[in-house]
Amino acid sequence: MTLFDDLRAREFARLGDHAYLDYTGSALYGESQLRAHHALMSAGLFGNPHSDSAPSRASSEVIDAARRRVLRFFDADESTHDVCFTTNTSAAIKLVAEAYPFGSLVLSADNHNSVNGMREYARRAGARVRTLPLDGELRLDASALGDGPGLLAFPAQSNFSGVQHPLALVAEAQARGFDVLIDAAAFAPSHPLSLRDCPADFVALSFYKLFGYPTGIGALIARRDALARLRRPWFAGGTVLFASVANDRHLLRPRHEGFEDGTPNFLGLAALDAGFDLLDEVQMPRLAAHVTALTRDLLDGLRALPDVTIYGPSDATRRGGTVAFNIRGIPYWDVETRAREAGVSLRGGCFCNPGASEAAFGLDPARVDQCLTALGESFTPARLAGCLGAPVGAVRASVGLANTDADVARALDVIASLVAERRWRRSA
Repeated sequence: MTLFDDLRAREFARLGDHAYLDYTGSALYGESQLRAHHALMSAGLFGNPHSDSAPSRASSEVIDAARRRVLRFFDADESTHDVCFTTNTSAAIKLVAEAYPFGSLVLSADNHNSVNGMREYARRAGARVRTLPLDGELRLDASALGDGPGLLAFPAQSNFSGVQHPLALVAEAQARGFDVLIDAAAFAPSHPLSLRDCPADFVALSFYKLFGYPTGIGALIARRDALARLRRPWFAGGTVLFASVANDRHLLRPRHEGFEDGTPNFLGLAALDAGFDLLDEVQMPRLAAHVTALTRDLLDGLRALPDVTIYGPSDATRRGGTVAFNIRGIPYWDVETRAREAGVSLRGGCFCNPGASEAAFGLDPARVDQCLTALGESFTPARLAGCLGAPVGAVRASVGLANTDADVARALDVIASLVAERRWRRSA
């Protein structure tokens, strides 16, 4: 029995023979995480960390320990980096967007909408917004990056295609005068990320993407000098040293304390240790190799089927465990339904990544604009597809810690059966 077979039996026995291939949507939590968190909650006494009682101090210790654990996992020095806890990746990105002194904003065409939304803050500040295109394999073409000052934002790994964009671009962009924000939500769950080697100014992530539990907690990992350049447009409980209504003034707390609004999720943060323990047991390089092997098998199986189009690279070179594809003539929602009925979890749609989708499907921007205008509030993916006469979504399979070869084989069986049925109907 391999390490990952043992993990499947020990930590994820509740799966049974279900094939969960939606790791880019969320990781699955292990049984040991729940046991560890329950034991801590049962024995501990935790209060609002903004007080000075013994239960409050216990919560503060949990939060401080979680901050150190995050920095250690991402190989970041406490003297150069800070961690601001948020509710998720989107909230971490918004922290930067609302406070960044925009000169310009450069976005990859391949970005989650949480990053795309930054353009609204940039335009409100009167900054120029540019988009870097994708090539035929949906890889980032940074040849038109230009010079700063400004902010460059791109994903370490595409949540649409699984493409891993070059982290060397961080240092190159910084040399050109840019600050850099990395969306690590899809990359970090199965690949080691050293912030000593990759000196990004800002890194955003969600912990449920890493190890499934807890939900509702994310982080912005920032270089201290970059965090100090942000200017928050508001303040809240817990973020100020003082505030005076009579004098209409306030002073934000320094570093992360000025960015963590209200009472932190101190009980949820207490669960992070067990999640990191599980990943440390597996070791990230070994997990990355496991994911690559499963992805290669998935790609090989899809390539062998007629009428299947894979978006992005057709092999496992410089890509993660996320594969987007379509079966010609079958809407993605029908594939998703058949998979669900067969006990296979896939994801259908554009995955909140319209830029990668538009590039993958070769959609004409002018025609898309016409259709969106015509549909307005009556928009649905099916109606847009009908207007364009082209796919507007794909099927996504993504693998992670709990997956085995049997999961990939089961998913391929479902897809092969759909392909065979379509070919039979066409020949009948």
